[in-house]
Amino acid sequence: MADIFEKAFKYTAAKELQATGYYPYFIALDGNEGTEALYRGRRLLMFGSNNYLGLTTHPKVRQAAIDAIRQYGTSCTGSRFLNGTLRLHEQLEEELADWVGKPAALVFSTGYQTNLGTISALVGRRDYAVLDKEDHACIVDGAQLSYGEMKRFRHNDVADLERVLASLPEEAGKLVVVDGLFSMEGDIAPLPEMIPVVKRYGARLMVDDAHAMGVLGGGRGTAAHFGVTDGVDLIMSTFSKSFASLGGFIAGDPDVIGYIKHHGRSLIFSASIPPSNAAAALAALEVMRTEPERIQRVNDNAAYMRRELKRLGFDTGNSCTPVVPIIIGEDQLCFYVWRQLFDAGLFVNPVISPAVPKGRALLRTSYMATHTQEQLDRALAIYEKVGKAVGLIQ
Repeated sequence: MADIFEKAFKYTAAKELQATGYYPYFIALDGNEGTEALYRGRRLLMFGSNNYLGLTTHPKVRQAAIDAIRQYGTSCTGSRFLNGTLRLHEQLEEELADWVGKPAALVFSTGYQTNLGTISALVGRRDYAVLDKEDHACIVDGAQLSYGEMKRFRHNDVADLERVLASLPEEAGKLVVVDGLFSMEGDIAPLPEMIPVVKRYGARLMVDDAHAMGVLGGGRGTAAHFGVTDGVDLIMSTFSKSFASLGGFIAGDPDVIGYIKHHGRSLIFSASIPPSNAAAALAALEVMRTEPERIQRVNDNAAYMRRELKRLGFDTGNSCTPVVPIIIGEDQLCFYVWRQLFDAGLFVNPVISPAVPKGRALLRTSYMATHTQEQLDRALAIYEKVGKAVGLIQ
């Protein structure tokens, strides 16, 4: 008889990589102070975090979480649908909707659950989810969990998007879902060109702004960056990046949000976001409003690093955001370069196939508003030294 565990017993790739000393995952840090992390007594410059505005250590954000625990305790111990909704959650939803320019919003316990619940609720039988080929995994999973059919188009290729939409039945419901800021290579979806095509075929457009919120459009995301908020039907984002917390939200038309609220299984059957996380996200949003210089600073830091990395001879792809890839090529070389940087005091993230196309393995580097000029320059010196030693640059 077949043993369902057989695949697990035969899985050796991780163990083999661990044995070589080049295993880059599940690194247990002793501390993380934002721009620097502690690992086994060593300080590492952190360039592998999504803490874009550096708010995880902001006094107002920390204090808001502490105050919420004192007032509400550590958990709501139930789903939003039943006993797990606080007025705090509703306040957060109201302020987020206002921030992104939509009339209503709904808060989920994680960003991943936001996409799962939203897409699977809206895409029913005989409907289609139309996705960019480089969309995040949770978008793909949301489409797969729906009762509809998933179609893909070439990355940021508006003509190919139109080809896919034109091939679908006119009477079918269609939801186009794209990342606003793509998390691996730091490029942006061409929303102004996409919106007319989406409307021409009677489809709706959802933008995942997990990495764009707090970064683009004065912090309001990709649609605000392009001035096309009214042309985007649904805006989604997470709290685990610029909002320095945990959770996610979807914003849009009140009737659509109400439908998701009553049909999104990942909302109905999951415990609600803890009060401390909701309060931290609210405080982070207030900091975005009152300290816009942080948003400017993260983009200035990113522009500096893109320019200097290119000057040194690195391939940074099409990035125009604080996510800056360093294209390596082969998977094994990517692991090797990651290890050299790690040993030299730099924390970055290696990304290999299938997360990126085969032969396009990269180091995902990301920058914060709180990185100092000295830290950026120290990182560049490490990049240059390692890059020359391994033959990536001259």
